[in-house]
Amino acid sequence: MRFFYHTTACWLLLLAIAGPGLCQAGADASDRTKGQIVEKLESRYHGAAIQAEFVQKSTLVAMDITDTATGKVWFKHPGMMRWEYETPDAHAIISDGDTLWIHRPADNQVIVGDALAYFGNGKGASFLSNIGLVKEAFSVEKTAARQDGHYTLKLLPRDKELDLSEIYLNIDKKSFIIDSVITRNAYDDQTRIQFRNVRFRDSIPDSKFKFEIPESADVMQMSK
Repeated sequence: MRFFYHTTACWLLLLAIAGPGLCQAGADASDRTKGQIVEKLESRYHGAAIQAEFVQKSTLVAMDITDTATGKVWFKHPGMMRWEYETPDAHAIISDGDTLWIHRPADNQVIVGDALAYFGNGKGASFLSNIGLVKEAFSVEKTAARQDGHYTLKLLPRDKELDLSEIYLNIDKKSFIIDSVITRNAYDDQTRIQFRNVRFRDSIPDSKFKFEIPESADVMQMSK
């Protein structure tokens, strides 16, 4: 259950803001237009190599379950990601932009899939490794200003067939770093990811986003 829960939460993403009453933008957020905020965000993240720590809190409404996970994450343009979950169960979600690997060392299990099928439309916070997806895959709105020091953008997926219904980005006004992300799906399930110690690096080796499958591992192909 935890494996399905955390992995699904990452795809819904994060994949790391807030809607009304959760985590909204600053009271003086009107000093920049929506277009200006997106432009500054694109300037900050385009081509970036990023690493951070995260805390992920996910709620499944129908089952009345809330779960929390922590770990580290790396992003690199274009489309490369590595999520290393440390608690409550160690596992990794890795993508080089083409292939997706989910590794559960305790079970000696690796699930392999098509990264574009799962992250191509901005799911799983994939826009953090390709900021152009914000405008390409979503309709962007600027929310009411309520929390000092942040802007909040609401993203609505252009692909109406996605299970994802909306994403909120909470953006620091001074640094234009995305502090947190909240996503909701059609069932009102919610995932909130808070990023900590965000660092922009000159580069991260591509090998960080590759995974060598152990010879003894149980390998499964992920269905689309």
